[in-house]
Amino acid sequence: KPVIMELGGHAPVIVCDDVDPVRAGRMAGAAKFRMAGQICTSPTRFIVDEKIYAPFVQSFAETAGALKVGDGLAEDVQMGPVANGRRLAAIEDLVNDAVAAGARVANGGRRIGERGFFYAPTVLADVPRTAKAMSTEPFGPLGLCVPASSLDDAIALANSLPVGLAGYAFTNSVDAVEKLGRYLECGIMSINHFGGPAADMPFGGVKQSGIGREGGHESLDAYTTTKMVSLKTAWV
Repeated sequence: KPVIMELGGHAPVIVCDDVDPVRAGRMAGAAKFRMAGQICTSPTRFIVDEKIYAPFVQSFAETAGALKVGDGLAEDVQMGPVANGRRLAAIEDLVNDAVAAGARVANGGRRIGERGFFYAPTVLADVPRTAKAMSTEPFGPLGLCVPASSLDDAIALANSLPVGLAGYAFTNSVDAVEKLGRYLECGIMSINHFGGPAADMPFGGVKQSGIGREGGHESLDAYTTTKMVSLKTAWV
């Protein structure tokens, strides 16, 4: 049967050294914790040029720390709970594993209260590339920060997983944009913003992030049967 499948991802965010790290950190904090990170395209692996890594992490962590967590229906709350106890346990396991491997908790890293499924907006810095969280989609309020020595290093790390749904990048370089567009392995890319595709644009991933596209005329491709008819007009 024809089918379109969207199977999640582990979205990288490449931050080049030619952008304002403080502003980028604030934008990261606003985007990462939307819906408590429970979005298939949620930015998760923040791969930042080592020249601006420290101020980015500080800004990201401060933004996360200022968020008010609580009942998602309350007017002044900025982040609600995770979906269930299983998700809470999964986030705790990923954080504990990363910290044990050498990651630094820049903000959060703990459950909030003993009732409900609330977990603090968490930013981990200096996460070892071998930590479980670097290869397992957290689907929760967890941002992972790692330094990169160059754009090529950042792209290699971003592409190191078998999934490729969304990808994000921040740069003021046209050359960097061209390289990212050509080599970053993802089905959806946003540069200098965290917005997603509109309804008239194709949505879907590459590698193990699914097959086919939702939205746009491309969504019809998976359900279209192509027939080839060859006609010789000068028949005798």
